[in-house]
Amino acid sequence: MGITRRQFEQLQERASGIRRQPEALLISAQTHRAPTSHRVVLGIDPSLRGTGYGIIRWERPRPQLLAQGTIKTPSGWARSRCLLYISQTLRQVLQEHRPTVCAIEALFYAQNLQTALIMGEARGASLVAAAEAGVEIYEIAPRKVKQAIVGYGAAQKTAVARMVQRMLHLAELPAPDAADALALALTFAQETGRYNLSRPRPL
Repeated sequence: MGITRRQFEQLQERASGIRRQPEALLISAQTHRAPTSHRVVLGIDPSLRGTGYGIIRWERPRPQLLAQGTIKTPSGWARSRCLLYISQTLRQVLQEHRPTVCAIEALFYAQNLQTALIMGEARGASLVAAAEAGVEIYEIAPRKVKQAIVGYGAAQKTAVARMVQRMLHLAELPAPDAADALALALTFAQETGRYNLSRPRPL
């Protein structure tokens, strides 16, 4: 009885103990491989008039602060000019410090639709700058950040800033927006530094 070439190859594989992995499984393994280990993390707290940013290096025994700040835009500027300035400033920060990952605040429910739209625009300008730099981007809900840093999901901004100061051993209390950005970076580093079922969501 004759056999096909493919059947002959399968017999050879069985005889040699080698089993070819189906192509679908190979693709799945590549797609779900373990995430890259990130040492330099950028956190962004987007806002049209005061976008906070913070960069840390994840070290032992404690993380190290590399940079922090607030991108402030004058109230007289048009929104388009503000968004351009946010993107340009973040590009400079990314180029100088070379983070490999960005943690940005996730969208949250806002009663004022206009406020939500403006916040979304600032978030978009920040995302474009990070995406252009080729860094991986993850979003983290504000409540999750507060829970991770303070231990209470409804904590006030001042409490978050004080814990960030303590965790990074800062001489002074960071500005509110910069503190929130640093809290995002610290939360990402904590969540990915241990086995956790609720990892930050990639964008």
